Amino acid sequence: MAVYGYRAINGVGKEVKGSIEADDERDAKQKIKKDGLTPTEITEQSIWSRDLNIQIGGYPTTRDLSVMCRQFVSMTQAGVSIIEALKMLYEQTENKRLHDALQEVRISVEKGETLADSFAQHPKIFPAIMINMVAAGEASGSLEIAMQRVATQLERSNKTQALVKKAMIYPIAVCIVAVVVTIVMLVVVIPNYESMFVDLGTELPAITRFYVALSDGIINYWFIIVPVIAAVAFGIATFAKTDLGKHVFGKLTLVIPITKGLVTKSASSLMARTLSTLMGAGVPLIEAVGIVAGVMGNVWFKEALMDAREEITIGMPLSRPLEACGLFPPMVYHMVRIGEESGNTEAMLDQLADYYDEEVEMAVSSLMAALEPMIIVVLAVVVGGLVAACMAPMLTMYQALDNL
Repeated sequence: MAVYGYRAINGVGKEVKGSIEADDERDAKQKIKKDGLTPTEITEQSIWSRDLNIQIGGYPTTRDLSVMCRQFVSMTQAGVSIIEALKMLYEQTENKRLHDALQEVRISVEKGETLADSFAQHPKIFPAIMINMVAAGEASGSLEIAMQRVATQLERSNKTQALVKKAMIYPIAVCIVAVVVTIVMLVVVIPNYESMFVDLGTELPAITRFYVALSDGIINYWFIIVPVIAAVAFGIATFAKTDLGKHVFGKLTLVIPITKGLVTKSASSLMARTLSTLMGAGVPLIEAVGIVAGVMGNVWFKEALMDAREEITIGMPLSRPLEACGLFPPMVYHMVRIGEESGNTEAMLDQLADYYDEEVEMAVSSLMAALEPMIIVVLAVVVGGLVAACMAPMLTMYQALDNL
């Protein structure tokens, strides 16, 4: 079967794009019309254009998914069937991968599959928490509530991730600028500066000779330095993906004082919020803890929760393994213990998540406050060294003239 790309008008008059497999152009047209679309252009795609089309757009972000969940709830509350809601969602989504996944989900639901099972066929698009929440919602007859909870969870997770990313933009940008300026100075300015003073017969000071030697090394051996740096970066990135690498870098973030607080509070917030959301949707605690372990970014927290899941399986309360692992702050397991004793664990986890959301914001502010002076010191050393290397020969020359 050939693949045909098409442009069509949907039921609300909006133009949509897509691709479809068909025996010929006529068959493609019939299939497009069957989806409730009016085709305006149909072209057969070659293998090159087909591959190019597949690569357009990355995986949907948490914001894309949260908006999709909100829209789904609005549609179903207005009396639109699930199949029609899915159809409207894939027609209006701009993310190519999410568009294709929703189209296949709709077809799967039409065949009699549950919405959760249909989502589960696309694990790279729909996260595990969403699949399990939808499954619990379908089983309890509260799908809309489950989707609302998913949207809220994704929005809060996105907010936390955005705060951390925002904190890292400034230092990364400053470091990149510093590296670029330093390379330009070493490759362009220092060699010209050296030749000028050599022509004048002035002996260069030690600091200037150091930067001149560094400049010569970069200019003459860049073809060795660049591959070595690239190889080291690739090696570190590859190592970070291994099990040992995940443990090493995960432990570093928990040991370094400047990152320890932020990582611990972020993990506590994510654990509490996700677990509360799952329990509120009716997911059993043992299964919910396993899902939470899967969404944790740091491998040490992931393993701690997997161990906690095993403890819960044999009848241990959740607060015990959370305390025993030594990773979570005391407030986490104390609040969980209070919730277990009062039979209101979900509400306690909600309060815990709200508290640590605020703590994460404060930790990000503290991190920024700590990084700014450190960056200034580093820049002062780098820029100061370059300025000193340029000014020292001039001072030496002026002193020589004064002595004449």
